[in-house]
Amino acid sequence: VSWNVMIAGYAHHGYHKEALKLFQQMKQGDIEPDVITFASVLNVCAHLAALEQGRQIHEDFNKSGLGMDIFVGSSLIDMYAKCGHIEHAREVFDKMPEQNVVSWTAMIGGYGQHGDCEKALNLFCKMQQEGVKPNEVTFVNLINACASLAALEHGQQIHSHIIKFMFEPVAFVGN
Repeated sequence: VSWNVMIAGYAHHGYHKEALKLFQQMKQGDIEPDVITFASVLNVCAHLAALEQGRQIHEDFNKSGLGMDIFVGSSLIDMYAKCGHIEHAREVFDKMPEQNVVSWTAMIGGYGQHGDCEKALNLFCKMQQEGVKPNEVTFVNLINACASLAALEHGQQIHSHIIKFMFEPVAFVGN
């Protein structure tokens, strides 16, 4: 547990490289990482756009036998998307045994980062069909994905969904 606290603390305060070094020390000390450890270091890799380290950690996770969960899956989606590998992010998303609003939002955000408004909107529609209620971050990611003038109509549709879900005016959605 203390390893997780230290790794998460370093990451939270922007000491990403130190968090990865600590993870390496943990592994060298034959201490087995858990899902929280893997999710934390994958988030670090996303912040650093450290694809090769992220892939290695993904491989380590697969070998660990822990089994995919929402936190690790969402972290993998975010890491692959931020490292420019949206197809790998989608592969992880599709293989997850279950998805929640965090994993759906991470995938929608990944499409937005890659400027693919259509895929972001299609996934949002599928999310609703699956009965997953979007949150404010989902809408921020959708708005960012459709920020071009060509997507004005889509932006108006997103705005109507925000009203439909009766979100209170929130600064990051309003901006």
